[in-house]
Amino acid sequence: MTSRTEHTGRRYVVTGAASGIGAATAALLRARGFEVIGCDLDDADVIADLSTPDGRRTLVERVAERGTVDAVLAIAGGGRTGLLETNYFGAVATLEGLRPLLIGSPAPRAVAISSTSSLAPADAKIVQACLDGDESTAVALLTADPALTESGAGYGIAKRALNRWVRRTAPTPEWAGAGIALNVVASGVVDTPAAAWILTDDDVRKAVETAAPQPFGGFPGRPEWIAELVCWLAGPDNHFVTGQIVFADGGSEASLLSDTHWR
Repeated sequence: MTSRTEHTGRRYVVTGAASGIGAATAALLRARGFEVIGCDLDDADVIADLSTPDGRRTLVERVAERGTVDAVLAIAGGGRTGLLETNYFGAVATLEGLRPLLIGSPAPRAVAISSTSSLAPADAKIVQACLDGDESTAVALLTADPALTESGAGYGIAKRALNRWVRRTAPTPEWAGAGIALNVVASGVVDTPAAAWILTDDDVRKAVETAAPQPFGGFPGRPEWIAELVCWLAGPDNHFVTGQIVFADGGSEASLLSDTHWR
C-alpha cells in the first residue's frame, strides 16, 4: 500500500475550514504534511461567503491564483439561514468552479459533505429547482412555506439535492472520465458549532437522537472521525470509489432504512 508520506506535495482546498468538520479536516491534512488552502467567512486563507454568487466567484478566483490543486473538499454548510444557498448552491459552485484546477493533478479528488438529514422527506419541487440550477425559484419555494422554514427543513432538502447532483455528475466524462473521483460523506450529528442548536437544547437533542439514533460511536460524534474518511476519499490511495454517498453516522442510516435498498 502506498504510504502517506509519498504524497506530501498535494494541495487541498477546504471550505468551511474555520470550524467543525472543515477545521478538523484541515488540521488532519496539515498534520500529514499537505498544503491546505482554507476557505471560510473569516479566519481563513480565502475569505468568501458561499451563500452569495459574488462570494462563490471570489472563492474560485482567489483559489485559481494559486494554480493547480489536487483535491477540493466542499465542507462549508450548516447554519440556520441561507440553507439552500450555502449547502447546495455554494457547494456545487465550489466543485464546478474549481474542477478545472484539478485537471493538472496526478490524482484529482473531490468530496462534499452531506448529512443524514438528507434521508428526511423533501419537497420534490425545491429539490428539482436546485438540480435545475434555479436558485431564485428554489429559495422562493422554501421561504413561501412557513412549515419548512420554521422546521429548518431546507438543510435536509439542500443535502438531498447535493446527493443527487453528485450521483448524476460523478460518472460523467468531465469527472470520472477525467480521472476525478467525486464522492459525498453524509455525516450524522457531530459536535460542531453548526450543530450547537441541536446539542444545547435538551428537547431538540432528545428528539433528534430518538429520530436518528447513532448506536456506534454515540451521540454526538466527533468531527475528526468524519475528517478521517474525507481525507481517504480525497487522497491518491482512493483508486476506485466515486459517485458514492458514504454515511459516516454511527449507524443512523442503517438503523432507519435497514435493508430497504436490497429487497
